[in-house]
Amino acid sequence: MDDKKYIGIDIGGMSIKGGVVDGGGRILYKSAITIEPCKPDSEILSDIAGLVKSLLEATGLDKEDVAGIGVGCPGSVYDEKGVVRYSCNINFRNTPMAEMLSKLSGIPNVKISNDANCAALGETLFGAGNGAQNSVMITLGTGVGTGIVVNGKLLTGNCSAGAEGGHITINMGGRMCGCGKKGHFEAYASATGLIAQTSEACAKHPDSLLAKIAAQDGINGKTVFIAAKQGDKVAKAVIKRYLNYVGTGLVIFANIFFPEVIIVGGGISNEGDTIIKPLSKYVAKNIYGAEYNPPIKVVAATLRNDAGVVGAAALCFDD
Repeated sequence: MDDKKYIGIDIGGMSIKGGVVDGGGRILYKSAITIEPCKPDSEILSDIAGLVKSLLEATGLDKEDVAGIGVGCPGSVYDEKGVVRYSCNINFRNTPMAEMLSKLSGIPNVKISNDANCAALGETLFGAGNGAQNSVMITLGTGVGTGIVVNGKLLTGNCSAGAEGGHITINMGGRMCGCGKKGHFEAYASATGLIAQTSEACAKHPDSLLAKIAAQDGINGKTVFIAAKQGDKVAKAVIKRYLNYVGTGLVIFANIFFPEVIIVGGGISNEGDTIIKPLSKYVAKNIYGAEYNPPIKVVAATLRNDAGVVGAAALCFDD
């Protein structure tokens, strides 16, 4: 473990989180600012530089004490060139983020990557992955984010455009995905997909407890789990089918990369063993060569909202 200090920045749709991180992945101090996503990219980066300055001041560090700044950003990110090609919800369009932030902060070493990749790196090295060399992280949120670590390094593909695992096809011609294509993993395994499946079950079974809870409180990603815990058979059936969809995607990743661990994050992972145990069984039963190869662990993410900050900082750990 080195004694260097790093800064990790995690850019979200509503806020930007930042932290001073040591070489062991511990956050020594963290803070956050709100984001105005429609502002010019230069102004957003100026705000990030201001966050970096405040982190330094709060911890008594000088710029020279920081070995690097790592940034996780949503969207299409060209890691090697330090450019954010496109972020659909934030005003980044071919933004040379690494170069601009380096100039604004006065810290020369700036590395960037997709935010899901950073979360995967953080969880793999210092969270649920327990230091694994090979992992796949699946984030079940509004969409499905994926991050892949191979031999201790992020696998991002040509021009850093790969690892978009939410858009593998698990049902040819099936549900419409938010990207405009049909049958994608994200259309079935995301919280959005689960909400759609819950809504359909309520319409089909209007007398069920699930439908009654939905009518009273509305439908979100927790609704079906609340009903299932109260014994509702319709809700249990929705969860079983949903987990089969998620498991199908996990098996595809397992067969391609055969990681030591698959990490499940996002709000749905808060259901813990309710989803992790069935997914573990599904993967163990369906992966190729299961009886001959070592088992693959399926675990829930543990770093929660800190994963992106830690993982972003870790982009600079080998420098």
